[in-house]
Amino acid sequence: MNTATRDYATALSHIEGVTSSENDLTANLANTAAILKTLPGYFWVGFYLVKGDELVLGPFQGPVACTRIARGNGVCGTVWAEGKSRLVPDVHTFPGHIACNAASLSEVVVPVFDKSGTVAMVLDVDSDRPADFNSDDLHALEKVARILTGKIS
Repeated sequence: MNTATRDYATALSHIEGVTSSENDLTANLANTAAILKTLPGYFWVGFYLVKGDELVLGPFQGPVACTRIARGNGVCGTVWAEGKSRLVPDVHTFPGHIACNAASLSEVVVPVFDKSGTVAMVLDVDSDRPADFNSDDLHALEKVARILTGKIS
């Protein structure tokens, strides 16, 4: 997939628009997932929220997903533990990858921080094609995360 066909400028504008006057986090995450899911190649997109010592599935778009992920497990748990984004061209090569859906072949996971700088959740985007994401996707999703940071109370 050529990310030039993914219109992140429009997606980011829509996300800013729907979240600008809404204070409810669930509503903002649900609308953000819906907007991102319209982008080409996005097989699954959603959020895992930090709740105690695990990530718990939040709003998402796509097939049924894993419900709970331990800190440090899989791509999402690793991003939570390390506090840095991961671009995974082949999920089968990621140590400890959690196969929530066998059709998922590549993935980008981005931490979303609260206002104090603590990881509050992760944004997880999967493709059913190998090596479908690149640094442009990663940077765009990190912009999404920054928009959402301002919405976490």
